Amino acid sequence: MMHFMNEALKLAKRAELENEVPVGAIIIFQEKIIAQGYNQRESKKDAFAHAEIIALKQASQFLGQWRLCECILVVTLEPCLMCLAACQQARIKKIIYGAVDLKGGALSLGYSFFQDQRLAHQFEVIHEPSIPCGKILTEFFQKKRRTQKNN
Repeated sequence: MMHFMNEALKLAKRAELENEVPVGAIIIFQEKIIAQGYNQRESKKDAFAHAEIIALKQASQFLGQWRLCECILVVTLEPCLMCLAACQQARIKKIIYGAVDLKGGALSLGYSFFQDQRLAHQFEVIHEPSIPCGKILTEFFQKKRRTQKNN
């Protein structure tokens, strides 16, 4: 799985180069990457242009269906509520994420509806802290704060 997280991290770096919050996501189907996304909210002027949403849409187009039951989402940052809900709606099989998001991550905020037996679909969510996905985010926001101080 390390290889796939590194691929998602490359996408996060691409987002950073475009002055976007550096988050990257890929979707795996049958051990192959079938979709990818990175944050594009600023460039697209779209609140929904999160890395995960972009990747989910791409995967649906690739497979020709909205049900992604056999797909795994690998993302560099803990999904927000919107992205976690989108994964539930897309029937994703599993999410693996790198960095924890204490202020915006659905799990960190206590939302575990992905396990709610009342819903039609449950899925697995795994935190994979062994890859330093948080470093790129920390450095990005440090640069942003320095730039804002100097202006």
